[in-house]
Amino acid sequence: MPKDSDESRKEEKDSKEEMTEETSEMERKRVRVQTPSPHRGNTPQASPSGFVSIDELRETAKGITNMMLAHEIVVNQVFQVKPTEFPEESLEHRVKETMHKAFWDCLESQLKKDPPSYDHAIKLLSEIKETLLGFLPSSHGRLHSRIEEVLDLPLIQQQAETGALDIGQLSQFIVGMMGSLCAPCRDEDIKKLTEITDIVPLLKSIFIALDLMKVDMANFALSSIRPHLMQQSVEYERTKFQEFLEKQPNALDYTEKWLKDTINTMRESDECGASSDPPSLLPLHIHNQAYLQLLRWDHSAEFFPETVLMDQMRFLEMQQEVERLVLISSILLIVYTTTGEAISGLPGLMDKLKNTVNAILADMHSPTFSAQEALASIGEKLCVELNDCLSQHGYSPFSSDRKGTLKGQIIATVFPDNAVRKLIESRVQSYLLASLESTLHQTHPALPGGLAPVSRELNELAVRFSRLVNYNKLVFSPFYQRILQKILLPGEETSIDV
Repeated sequence: MPKDSDESRKEEKDSKEEMTEETSEMERKRVRVQTPSPHRGNTPQASPSGFVSIDELRETAKGITNMMLAHEIVVNQVFQVKPTEFPEESLEHRVKETMHKAFWDCLESQLKKDPPSYDHAIKLLSEIKETLLGFLPSSHGRLHSRIEEVLDLPLIQQQAETGALDIGQLSQFIVGMMGSLCAPCRDEDIKKLTEITDIVPLLKSIFIALDLMKVDMANFALSSIRPHLMQQSVEYERTKFQEFLEKQPNALDYTEKWLKDTINTMRESDECGASSDPPSLLPLHIHNQAYLQLLRWDHSAEFFPETVLMDQMRFLEMQQEVERLVLISSILLIVYTTTGEAISGLPGLMDKLKNTVNAILADMHSPTFSAQEALASIGEKLCVELNDCLSQHGYSPFSSDRKGTLKGQIIATVFPDNAVRKLIESRVQSYLLASLESTLHQTHPALPGGLAPVSRELNELAVRFSRLVNYNKLVFSPFYQRILQKILLPGEETSIDV
């Protein structure tokens, strides 16, 4: 027996050491995952200010997480809190379902006892009471007093002990109070509660509805404070990023490269040497050109600048939208140029052709999408629609040669260097750049030729793009200023205004 005991203690000791090692490794991995710059592992630190502990990194990562949430609330106009939902096959979902079932089964068995036991039920009533009171603003003194009066926990406990407690009656009061406090979108849910007669299913449904009401309340609060959050969010994000920069001194490496590459491109396009910068190489112009570059970014090959990392998916979505609008405009320009006056000005035709193209290109950025096949299909369908239109208006239908020419020109837009596609892309970029520059003067840029079919979508895109860029400038202007000072005026103390 002693030998077995020694072996058992040895196994226990070994097991604890293994758990300690695993825990340490998990901690290190979690810190790496939570540290918000995904680029840091690929670049050696530049002159670290000193040793950074795990606790400091964790605290910094927490600050960045909070910064990302504040950023999302301000930037995303449709941001909403949503209930946490786990996939049905996940471990979290199974554990949650098991725990909930055990709780409600226990409550049901307590209420079926003779005499009933109300321990669990009273705890539930206490939670419900706190939740209802939490929904009330300070001005609703009457409702507050009513809830306190009916859900008087000492009185409820006393009634339970004497066998005089009526859970059903209290539940109906709770449902009625929820109906008074809920958002209109929850009226149907509250109505369903009034139809439940069994106590346990009713209490269970009450808690589900209360959770939804909490989400509604949070989203209402967000919509109320969003207009007042902008300035506070700018200062908050800037401060949090500065704290992160102090822990990660090279956290602006890719932002600096982004701005430097933009300056080099502008110098090359102006055919001007680095020693003699053109007047156009002003900080405002550099910034606008730099943000425009984000809509042509190779996300698979290049690291995204740190200052815009939180919005990488937004810029990617806008980039994909630009590519789709360019292709639609290119195809329609080819159609109208090829067909000529026969279809010019016909009411409704442009929208019909656009809808056809749009439908086929809807999934153009999915992995299974074949641009070649899609453009061939577009050519076929447009030829059919154009022939129908020409016949209706007394024109001769397309000949085989004209059909072949039109289809060939449409398919050719698959190539990035296609002349029509390059022309339209240049005009879209010019329009977006003009939109950035016009925000200072509150003017609206003129729409370049060939973009009329997508004018609404392009205008909406320009508004979203400008808002995102201008907010980013507000937050990170001090950091950009120091970087441009370093690039444009190395060694000089003259301040650069951003």
